[in-house]
Amino acid sequence: MSARLRWRKFVSNFMLTLTGVCAAVSVSVLFFVLGYLVYNGGTSINWDFFTKLPVPVGEVGGGMANAIVGSAKLLLLASLFGVPIGFFGGIYMAEFSNSTVAFVVRYAADLLNGVPSIVIGIFAYAVAVLPFKHFSTLAGAFALGLMMIPITLRSTEEFLHGVPRALREASMALGASKWKTIAAVVVPAAYRGIMTAILLALARVAGETAPLLFTALGNQYWSPGLRQPTASLPAMIYAYALSPYDDWHRQAWAAGLVLLALILIVNIFARAILSRGGTVLR
Repeated sequence: MSARLRWRKFVSNFMLTLTGVCAAVSVSVLFFVLGYLVYNGGTSINWDFFTKLPVPVGEVGGGMANAIVGSAKLLLLASLFGVPIGFFGGIYMAEFSNSTVAFVVRYAADLLNGVPSIVIGIFAYAVAVLPFKHFSTLAGAFALGLMMIPITLRSTEEFLHGVPRALREASMALGASKWKTIAAVVVPAAYRGIMTAILLALARVAGETAPLLFTALGNQYWSPGLRQPTASLPAMIYAYALSPYDDWHRQAWAAGLVLLALILIVNIFARAILSRGGTVLR
């Protein structure tokens, strides 16, 4: 075997080993974080954690039922606000916009997606909190919904672009209008990818804390309606982690474990949908 061939085999094996090590390190980080959360917060996960309100300092027990419900309310309202805007914006980008408009909207969406969450929180505070003189669930949902728009828009556009053009032409050749073609042919063909994009957008904003500190603030009790401050898991983790009480620290670790588990479930579910085909024809 020549020296040149031996050198090429050495470089090939070295790079293969290096990439394998990097992949293993990348995966091990997730398992390390998950294991650390389980070690520190696993003992605090019980039925009371999911069903009871926080208790005063010094009392044993309690939970974060209000924060779990508050996070669910915030994510639901954020989806009702951000998903339709992003979805229909993605349809316009994929089906109607010219190159100039598409470039401007894509650039704006990408820029909005890169804006720090604390800036989104300050903006939402100025728009949805100050004029009404109080924090609220609606203000928190508004901030999270803003963060969902660019993710949903860009993902919807990409998946709609993946639908074969022949489907559009066949539908319109049969006499269907542009909107009928989009509603009955294009969107159903890409619905798996769009659903995946929505789930990933939810996972993206589920752990955001800064926008909620400026808008929803927090609440140690149940939050009635939508115009009152509400608790959320990220905000409770922030408050409890900064406290000087060991019991609150354990509760914060437990809340972090629950939040990470929910995000993992959403991501796994989204990947499962996408693995069955991002573009599925009916």
